[in-house]
Amino acid sequence: MAKSKSTQKPVEELSYEEALAELEQTVEALEGEQNPLDESMKLYERGQALAARCSILLEAAQLKVQKLAGESVLDFDEETE
Repeated sequence: MAKSKSTQKPVEELSYEEALAELEQTVEALEGEQNPLDESMKLYERGQALAARCSILLEAAQLKVQKLAGESVLDFDEETE
């Protein structure tokens, strides 16, 4: 189950790995447990915040890689010959 609210770090302070691990735990808690509606809503809201945090951190990493590599970086969906 996800950590209690009193022991949770603010989402903005989590690393990518921490946010992803907590997001996985939150999804498991929502899928596997019968929570009261208000608890399910809190878990869902936290999960949305965690997903947004992961997205922000991934975008920042992608921009950093593009700056370091310059124009030589290809998108994953571009085919190379």
